[in-house]
Amino acid sequence: QVQVVESGGGLVQAGGSLRLACAASGSIFSIGTMAWHRQAPGKQRELVGFFYSGGVTNYADFVKGRFTISRLYAGNTVALQMNSLKPEDTDVYYCSANVDDNDYWGQGTQVTVSS
Repeated sequence: QVQVVESGGGLVQAGGSLRLACAASGSIFSIGTMAWHRQAPGKQRELVGFFYSGGVTNYADFVKGRFTISRLYAGNTVALQMNSLKPEDTDVYYCSANVDDNDYWGQGTQVTVSS
């Protein structure tokens, strides 16, 4: 099976930065897309951005110009660099990996932005 693990969450002041990491491991032959989502209590999970095979990225409007998704090293690891953080960015952030047309999700990492 495939395991997805996020790391790097924490507490930061408004205007600050955090870098999250996502690693996928297990029975992986090919990953088509990796993605970041976020979810607040009582709300639906929303898309933050996609990292497509080949390195192309796409972002939700509310993070454009502030967040960047990139591949850390050859393999199955991506990073979410978050700059100019706002209190409304406070959420649990989830990483997912599409492996052989199946989506695998991590448990999430908490990001809290204070003002």
